[in-house]
Amino acid sequence: MAADEYTWERFDRRRRLTRFVVFLVAAVTVVGSWQFMDIGVANPDTIPREIADLLTRMYPPDVAYTTQIVGPLIETIHIAALGTIGALVLSVPVALLAAENTTPNAATFWLGKLIVTVSRSVNTIIWALFFVVAFGSGPLAGAVAIAFRSVGFLGKLLGEEIEEIDFGQVEAVRASGASSIQILLYGVLPQIKPALVGLSIYRWDINIRDSTVLGFVGAGGIGVQLFRAVNAFAWQSVAMVLIVILGVVVVTESLSAYTRGLVR
Repeated sequence: MAADEYTWERFDRRRRLTRFVVFLVAAVTVVGSWQFMDIGVANPDTIPREIADLLTRMYPPDVAYTTQIVGPLIETIHIAALGTIGALVLSVPVALLAAENTTPNAATFWLGKLIVTVSRSVNTIIWALFFVVAFGSGPLAGAVAIAFRSVGFLGKLLGEEIEEIDFGQVEAVRASGASSIQILLYGVLPQIKPALVGLSIYRWDINIRDSTVLGFVGAGGIGVQLFRAVNAFAWQSVAMVLIVILGVVVVTESLSAYTRGLVR
């Protein structure tokens, strides 16, 4: 009797069927969304011409315009820094509430989760619009918007870090008669300090990029100059602003990567 022959297959029938259904649903979703938005097919011949026309208008960049954007650029960096520091201060108690092993009860746990969800669900620009109405135009609205948007990011990730700590160290500090603040300072924070520093630097890097466009809604920073240049069709000035923003982002990205490497 011949030995049974087996054919190797990467996926069994059930997984192949599941993959097919997923791809089918994705394809139907794309086609349905395309038709719902009534997107016409653009003439590909016009795209290179329009891009070339825009680049021609932006060249050469208006170097003299740099004198008008140095102040707003510094303001942008300050907005990101203040917003990140504010978010860091607010995110620690939020993380303690959102972590299952440090929250006092179920109500505070869900309160922490609610704060994290609301903060992360609202875009920075929307927060900026809200705080421009509350505080008026200017960098204060931008810094507060950055802080409120960052609380959810930091609170969520720090909460997950707190849930992974060695709780035996916390119990040892508590057994020595420490107060709640001392337990936090000597039992919890030392264990999440690397994550706290690394996440703060990473969020500051993100906030630098976010703060460059807050000026579009009147929340201060270099975005105000960019908005004015675009409205005036001063494309050479727009090019200069974009170059400066790119340079700042590259520098802060490098600093962020270097600093996170030191923390590890």
